[in-house]
Amino acid sequence: MSVETRRKVPNQRWQIYPQKDELAQNLAEVTHVSPLICQLLINRGMETPEQAQLFLNPESLVLPSPLEEFPDLAISLELLQNAIACQTKIAICGDYDADGMTSTALLLRSLRWLGAKVDYAIPSRMHEGYGINNRIVEEFADEGVQLILTVDNGISAFAPITRAKELDLQVIITDHHDIPPKLPPADGILNPKLINPQSPYYGVAGVGVAYILAVSLAQQIGDGYKGLFKPMLELFTLGTIADLAPLIGVNRRWVKRGLRQLPKSQLSGIQALIQLAGVQGRKREQGSREKGAEGEKMSSQTLKPDDIGFRLGPRINAIGRISDPQIIIDLLTTDDMGIALEKAMQCETINRQRQEMCGQIEQEAIAIVETEYIPSLQDDRVLVVVAPHWHHGVIGIVASRLVERYGVPVFIGTYEDEGQIRGSARGIPEFNVFDALEYCRDLLGKFGGHKAAGGFSLPAANLPELRSHLSKFANQCLEVQHLKPLLKIDTQLHLHQINQELYQQLHSLEPCGIENSNPIFWTTNVTVVEQQIVGKNHIKLTIGEQIGETPSESLRERHYTIKAIAWRWRDYFPLPSRLDIAYKLRENTFNGNTTIELELLGARLPNQPQFSFDSIHKSAKTSFVYRQRRYTCGMYDNGSVPELRIKNPEGKVLAIHPHNSTGLLGSNRQNAKEVDISQPPYENIIQAAFAALFILSPKQ
Repeated sequence: MSVETRRKVPNQRWQIYPQKDELAQNLAEVTHVSPLICQLLINRGMETPEQAQLFLNPESLVLPSPLEEFPDLAISLELLQNAIACQTKIAICGDYDADGMTSTALLLRSLRWLGAKVDYAIPSRMHEGYGINNRIVEEFADEGVQLILTVDNGISAFAPITRAKELDLQVIITDHHDIPPKLPPADGILNPKLINPQSPYYGVAGVGVAYILAVSLAQQIGDGYKGLFKPMLELFTLGTIADLAPLIGVNRRWVKRGLRQLPKSQLSGIQALIQLAGVQGRKREQGSREKGAEGEKMSSQTLKPDDIGFRLGPRINAIGRISDPQIIIDLLTTDDMGIALEKAMQCETINRQRQEMCGQIEQEAIAIVETEYIPSLQDDRVLVVVAPHWHHGVIGIVASRLVERYGVPVFIGTYEDEGQIRGSARGIPEFNVFDALEYCRDLLGKFGGHKAAGGFSLPAANLPELRSHLSKFANQCLEVQHLKPLLKIDTQLHLHQINQELYQQLHSLEPCGIENSNPIFWTTNVTVVEQQIVGKNHIKLTIGEQIGETPSESLRERHYTIKAIAWRWRDYFPLPSRLDIAYKLRENTFNGNTTIELELLGARLPNQPQFSFDSIHKSAKTSFVYRQRRYTCGMYDNGSVPELRIKNPEGKVLAIHPHNSTGLLGSNRQNAKEVDISQPPYENIIQAAFAALFILSPKQ
């Protein structure tokens, strides 16, 4: 196979979940869903009937009172009730991302509904950066504010909160970011990171904390609760999905409700966004209508998280990245449809600008990487890409695309005035971005983040040393085999199994998102029947699979084809004619007809390792020579699962199970480590072992 041909497929690591057929069958008998769905549940950690039933029916989750979970919720409610009763001025300090803006809008709407005098401020992304600051605090004080309420920020703002207390202001912090060593001196702090990690509220985003506060306040005041519930739920759903919060626990329950509510939203801003984005609710299958929190039947239509993640969310986030967040606050708080449509049109225009900006910066960044860093990438194990004139509001998006393309951590920055660089970082599973920034703390100005992403600034003169430090850190935690994008695959399908019935079954897993990803399937040795470029960067395909080994008169019945789309795969066009493919399922509606299609996420050449345990005699044992070293190998029973074991001259054994992309390597099971067997040298040694064992096995 030539190098040129090998470049026509994505450079990926495939990790296929172990297939637990017996457990899946047992779960299926209890839950009354198919074994395939049960395998998907097992892959997501739901291995008992109780876990599976709770996941499939999140409304059965018994929620403790938030007052029992959040220690400062009672005092926060008391402060807000007093402010409303006394008509003292409340001010919200929000943030410029989708979570912060939806949180701000949610509390503005709620507090105004409940009779509060309330205003808001959001710091300038361009000039001030994230979080409440002294300027905002002092302006609030000058305006007669007596109670500050932060949303989606504040947990690390020790100095500004201290300044607020010096000015005799009361402060309630609502945030969800990691807890610093020293908490600010606020009157009340609501943060899920301060509660029991087993709590169903632990994974809420900033908008989730705001939602809990607003609902609790409305319930205590007693008036207007039902009128508030629907708009608050819709804003919670928008912010939670757009912020990539985990869709488990209470998030799963409330987001599922919110997605059903959004198609019939009474908020003018959401109506306008949905209309201009061309989002349409999907019909739920008959008989699955459920009751909401107030007992009424919910809409028979629902949105999907992808409608928010890829359609509505980017239009909101684009404003915070390159424009004025007030546009979104006005959009989500107005009841005037004319104003809502005007603001939504601004979102459309600015999002198009953001897309063009991202595309241009991405191409410039790729050109820099390809000309300057590719030869040393396996040694550096991290990309640090900096250029002038890039908008720092969108470079985080470009960083994510570079991670997707090159499979390594990416630190991307742009020059600001006075010799400063400001940047964003995105990681891979084996690399902790925040730890990397901590490792380089002496070279940086401000920095922050978490395991997967972060932001930073530094003097431009420190850039060469930063590259060196990050490379040193990356070499401590990354092996060469980690330097490919990781694709986690649920289970194998044949194309003839894909139909509306299967797609409807998958609805039981919704809403899918972070920590409950859309199921990813794979099919081996398919034929690319047709392929063409559509749009600027996408490939549209027809994929075929033949069931059986020899052509016959029934070939028409045994050859299955299906349409597919591969987003942003222009670089791989034309794809090889035969492939193993990994994909999600998607609905496509055209001229009133709805069909199921594949959305390709991965592809590899079919001569890559596909271990055929069935072709080897179950007790076969032999030896073979690989690169002038003699190995022994054999098939063994490990419970009910066959196991291939290969022993090297030093006595270490590599043990592999069918369908796994990893094996165990060690002198015994107790000290064995997990290795990726799709990587060299393991894949070649394994193929040599199979070839030796196959010779001994009786022919079928």
